[in-house]
Amino acid sequence: VRLVESGGGLVQAGGSLTLSCTASDRDFRHYAPGWFRQTPGKEREFVAAINWGGGGAYYADSVKGRFTISRDNAKNTVFLQMTSLTPEDTAVYYCAADQGGLGSRFPIGYDSWGQGTQVTVSS
Repeated sequence: VRLVESGGGLVQAGGSLTLSCTASDRDFRHYAPGWFRQTPGKEREFVAAINWGGGGAYYADSVKGRFTISRDNAKNTVFLQMTSLTPEDTAVYYCAADQGGLGSRFPIGYDSWGQGTQVTVSS
């Protein structure tokens, strides 16, 4: 499945951004999407995931209470609402999809990946 992220950009610390990821596959409603992020020289880091039904969202401790993952299956889209952003949130954010419908905190658990969108938080 092809995934296309959007919504990245430059924001000041304390600000908000909402990322979107739209899938090309109508069966996306059966998949479990997740968000990861990566900075240069570091491994891809889990951010958030949600199961195929839209419930059971879970988050990395570093973003819990600030980020919210949600999905609109009618639009084959998953969102990541980010608030109270800090410079430590600066990264390329990737959307991923697990066709098995379970999701994972680990990149190996996903079948498809988007191209990434840059989020930069200035201090």
